[in-house]
Amino acid sequence: MDLIRLPANQPPERFYRGGSRIDDLRGAPHGSDRRPEDWVASTTALAGESRLGLTTLPDGRLLVDAVREDPASWLGPAHVAAFGPVSNLLVKLLDAGQRLPVHAHPDDAFAAEHLDLPSGKAEAWYLLEPGTVHLGLRETVAKDRMRELVAAQDTAAMLALLHRREIAAGQLVYVAPGMLHAIGAGILLVELQQPADLSILLEWRGFDLDGERDGHVGIGFDRALDAVELTARTDDEIDELIVTPGVGVASLPWDAARYFRFERRPVTAGASVSIERGFAVLIVVEGDVELSAGGRPAVAAPSGSTLVLPHAAGEVTATGAGTVLVCRPPAP
Repeated sequence: MDLIRLPANQPPERFYRGGSRIDDLRGAPHGSDRRPEDWVASTTALAGESRLGLTTLPDGRLLVDAVREDPASWLGPAHVAAFGPVSNLLVKLLDAGQRLPVHAHPDDAFAAEHLDLPSGKAEAWYLLEPGTVHLGLRETVAKDRMRELVAAQDTAAMLALLHRREIAAGQLVYVAPGMLHAIGAGILLVELQQPADLSILLEWRGFDLDGERDGHVGIGFDRALDAVELTARTDDEIDELIVTPGVGVASLPWDAARYFRFERRPVTAGASVSIERGFAVLIVVEGDVELSAGGRPAVAAPSGSTLVLPHAAGEVTATGAGTVLVCRPPAP
């Protein structure tokens, strides 16, 4: 089993614009402006879909099927013992061609109790291009008041309630389950998240969405708002969610490590970098590198390349000049 370079997996006709910055990262011609996300090494389908969003391997198999057939080789025995035969991770390249709507994601307990799903959704963003993000409430809001803002689609009022931060390229932002957030226009980022596609949408005006129908994950807004954090966070609490990762394993904010792990691995010409054995999603975000797993022939990986590393492939050696992001599920 070897390291596998993946084809692009950009579901078409999404509800917001984007995609050109992903094309630019790869040095590719611009395609449709409704392909804002590349679902990398995805074993998760889009909400309401059976196949769209799932990664197809170069041999034609779905990654999710390959993992189910041989989970120990793909994920490692310790991971399977802790989490079962599932990757427990979803990674995306995301190009915000417009500001995304204000929304939140439920936590594990809410997803299990009200949606009969195995996980909620925590996420983290590593910015490749800078921009504005809106994150967490500046003041506590009563549930009835928030419901009124949603019904009126008072976007200005909702955004005014959120903390606003300017995030530099190379910074990482953790978004806890339940926290209201919106990614600003012009940002290109790598997103690590729990493997679920479920969002509670408070805003949909101006987007290709039927929020009254789809915004409440099928349980009605009165119940869905119970999953949303309506208490205020201080400026200091918001700033604690933003870090600048050094080389190697990042110190993720708060409890993010219970959901995923992240490393930034610069590779310099004339030297080699070792990437630890274990299931991982690799994204080359600048330069041109070569990646060899377990001493096998190297895989060429120019900027924008996405790869999946099975546990059985062994340790990876990176050479060339560039930066590799290493995204992993939580430690077993």
